[in-house]
Amino acid sequence: MGKIICAGLGPGDPDLISVRADRAIRGARQIAYFRKKGRAGQARRIVAEMLASDVVEHAMEYPVTTEIPFDSPEYNRLLSAFYDDWTARLAELAAKSDVVVLCEGDPLFYGSFMHLHARLQDIATVEIIPGIPGMTGCWNAIGQPMTWGDDAMTVLMGTLPEADLARHIRAANAVVVMKTGRNLPKIARALASAGRIADAWLVERGTMPNQRVTPLSQADLDACPYFATVLVHGNGRRPLADAAE
Repeated sequence: MGKIICAGLGPGDPDLISVRADRAIRGARQIAYFRKKGRAGQARRIVAEMLASDVVEHAMEYPVTTEIPFDSPEYNRLLSAFYDDWTARLAELAAKSDVVVLCEGDPLFYGSFMHLHARLQDIATVEIIPGIPGMTGCWNAIGQPMTWGDDAMTVLMGTLPEADLARHIRAANAVVVMKTGRNLPKIARALASAGRIADAWLVERGTMPNQRVTPLSQADLDACPYFATVLVHGNGRRPLADAAE
């Protein structure tokens, strides 16, 4: 019997894939990856130059992404059935040989694979290869420390209600907001309400060839891609530059 190996791909630059994940992907006879219907898939793009010529590909196409509200019963029904179906299909494939599942960022940090991982327990052998979280690539793209000393960093989803976003932002020293896209105007309002918008950055497609880094106050709030992250750096305790003098 084979196993299901989920390889974390990191933030987007193929050079930031771990040696272990690189080895698994290059040696894979079967790969599976998530994608939106009609798209090649970001995970597949990242590994395009690494795949064996005879690899068998399994594209896991989401039945819905942003077409209906994510908190609606129909959205949950469609996604649940999708994950149930692919759990069974991957387990069947892995009964014959290893299957490498591609996952952007880290598989256990807000990744779609988590829904499969929970369902695959006691059904198939699963191995996880960690990846660099996408937000790490984004704050390195800005080029300044994300946290200092005792700073508390909060990671938020842009899908949260505006009032909840503002409340969490006020309580944090450093902030990361994921799932931006069409939520960006709401995120900007929450940051403004918390008095932090002047410190916020928008990183679009961090570490990818078309990366763009913009102060959020100067960004086009109505033209934000899916792969974008908002960051507010901490400004906590640190040794003074002249402490030794």
